Order: sequence, then structure tokens, then C-alpha cells
Amino acid sequence: MRLARIRTDGGVVSGRYDDGVVTADGEEYEVGVDAELLAPCDPTALYCVGRNYAATVDQMDYDIPDQPDWFIKPPVSVLDPGADIEYPDWTDELTYAGELAAVIDRECSDVAEEDVDEVVRGYTILNDLDALDQPGRTARKAFDGSGPLGPWIETDVEPSNIDMTTHVGGELRQEANTERMLFSPAEVVSFLSERYTFQPGDVISFGSPANPGLVEPGDDVEIWYEGVGTLTNRVVDGE
Repeated sequence: MRLARIRTDGGVVSGRYDDGVVTADGEEYEVGVDAELLAPCDPTALYCVGRNYAATVDQMDYDIPDQPDWFIKPPVSVLDPGADIEYPDWTDELTYAGELAAVIDRECSDVAEEDVDEVVRGYTILNDLDALDQPGRTARKAFDGSGPLGPWIETDVEPSNIDMTTHVGGELRQEANTERMLFSPAEVVSFLSERYTFQPGDVISFGSPANPGLVEPGDDVEIWYEGVGTLTNRVVDGE
């Protein structure tokens, strides 16, 4: 099942998405006509794991981590699916990264790996934007609009062995399978839950496959995960 958040004339509602229609409280809304898709959750934080694919570690000449390596994006980083990515005027090196992400369903902490499915609402897609020429992870990754998210939450997917691609301007840039992760989604969620109390709607992303790269104004970035969907955003000149 796909769960979506939409903006309607009556406000923001959440419901079941099916073939362009969201059903909520007995009402049907056609996306693009009666409603627009929003990011599928409203997180208090986005917990983002890096260096989680062996090919990426080799490409970037990183050391292989012995535990998940993570950083945090704030709520202001969330960008709706289909919304424009405004290229910041303070960077010359903006990159994309197509990542699978879990959405937490209830307040929880100290979650055992075998219990992760019980606290995860489902899975969505994150584009982990990164201003490479800035000093330190917070400056690079935690700015407004740095986390396009969506298009919905898929509740019926097994995340440990699914294909993915990223196309930029129609060109294939990333192609991988989540089985190549160094730490599985369940391992990551469990590990981070030892350190944080997650809230409903919080996001945990699992890192990018190899070939994250630069984007320019005019580029459409399309990130697809098998069984989840496609997140699409266009890069535009910042105002």
C-alpha cells in the first residue's frame, strides 16, 4: 500500500495513493487536479547514513566503516516531490545522491533488529543533496531544501534486495541493488535507535550507491527504487 500526503483546498490530508488518486476519510482527490503531492511525512529529523555501499567507499577512497556512519538533516531540509531544487548561490558544487529511506511509525528507541519491521511505517526515497565545496557535513548537507523526499511511503516492500537507478537529464548515473549495502536497513535502524528516540514520521536513509555527481540548473533528477516508486525534482537557478 502507498501512503501519501497531499495539499488540498481544505488543507493537508493523508491517505492511500492508487494510480494518481488519494483516498482520505472517504474522499477522493486526483493528484494534479484536486491536490498536489507533499513529502509523505513530517519528520522531526532525517538521520542519514553515509559510506554504506562498498563501491561508493572505493570510489570516494574512504575507509570502510566498522559501524554505520551518519549525520542529521533538520526538518527545513525536506523538499516535496516534484518541487524545484533551487541551486544555492553560495556553492558551485551541488551533488545528488539517490537513497532508500525508512519512515518511522511510532515513538521508539532501543529497537532490536528483529523488531524493526514493527516500528517502520514503510519506505520512501531521499535525494541527499550535498554542497561539496562547503566546510563540514552540516554546512554541506543540512541546508534548506537539501532533502527532496517522496513521492509516497510504500508499506509493502522488502528493502534488503531491490534495484535502484538515478537518471539526471535522462542520463543513467546510478544503478545498484540494496543487497550491496554494508549495513542493512534493519541494522541501521536498530543501531541508531540506541542513540535516539525516534518520533512518528522521522526518516532514516541508508546511503547512496556509487556515482553521486554534480547537477546543474535545468537538470531533472529521477531516482527510482524497485517496488517503491520514482522521486523526481528539477534543479533551477536560485533566486
